[in-house]
Amino acid sequence: MFTLPAEIADIASQNKAVVYDLLFRAASETMMTIAADPKHLGARVGITAVLHTWGSALTHHPHIHMIVPGGGISLDGQRWVSSRPAFLLPVRVLGSLFRRLFLARLLELHAAGRLQFFGKQASLADAQLFQRHLASVRKKPWIAYAKPPFAGPAAVLAYLSRYTHRVAISNRRLIALDASGVTFRFKDYRRDGAERYRTMTLTTDEFIRRFLLHVLPRGFHRIRHYGLLASGTRRDNLARARELLAAPPTPPAAPDATLEPSDHRPPCPCCGGRMIIIETFERCSQPRAPPAPPRSAGRATS
Repeated sequence: MFTLPAEIADIASQNKAVVYDLLFRAASETMMTIAADPKHLGARVGITAVLHTWGSALTHHPHIHMIVPGGGISLDGQRWVSSRPAFLLPVRVLGSLFRRLFLARLLELHAAGRLQFFGKQASLADAQLFQRHLASVRKKPWIAYAKPPFAGPAAVLAYLSRYTHRVAISNRRLIALDASGVTFRFKDYRRDGAERYRTMTLTTDEFIRRFLLHVLPRGFHRIRHYGLLASGTRRDNLARARELLAAPPTPPAAPDATLEPSDHRPPCPCCGGRMIIIETFERCSQPRAPPAPPRSAGRATS
């Protein structure tokens, strides 16, 4: 995971498309550069990256989640290079390079006039003040975090699917909506144990403001693939990886497997699960009311 510090997140909030794109490019280049270094892995890796912009309390917290295989194809393409058990790349080295690449290109965007500033940030349009604003983040460590999967490929795919379809807050975290505002559960990562799970009440307009912070620009792709998994060469790269790993060939699909889907029910637009058909009625007609409860024996009605 690659995370932007708060000083940069403030800039990103007014320049979403440009800064989020830079976050993708800097994070992916960092991962592929360190992985290709013979001092570390010495291989070309594949990356699936997912953008998240929120913290648990709906604050603006841009970060990239990545799924990376535990190894890659050697730089000469002749062998598969596996990573060490439960270790892929040093996170301090990743964080240092990520900081350098991101800040250098952020300055290029500023010099090219591609960043806009409003309100309290209007002064950052000046080049010297912008440099001064970035001076503090040059000295602090940038967070790059990595951990091995808890289980096998099925668990990794389940983890990835949850992140690709997640929104800023799920319905299960909402507790109440009343005159005082919106109450919801959140995690306070500065605390440990049971105290980490807390509740917060925001006024309705503040809740809406925080939620809308995480609406992406139109047409922006929040899931991207790099390296061995890049779209243009993915099929060839995966075939070569399977060959180097001596993996069994993928069984061919049944001839009629794609002719007719086994489940005709449409997916739910919210969660993606299959919807359940409760009733079907003719066009322009009203659905029937629910059946009346049976009358109890001996009860009089008027």
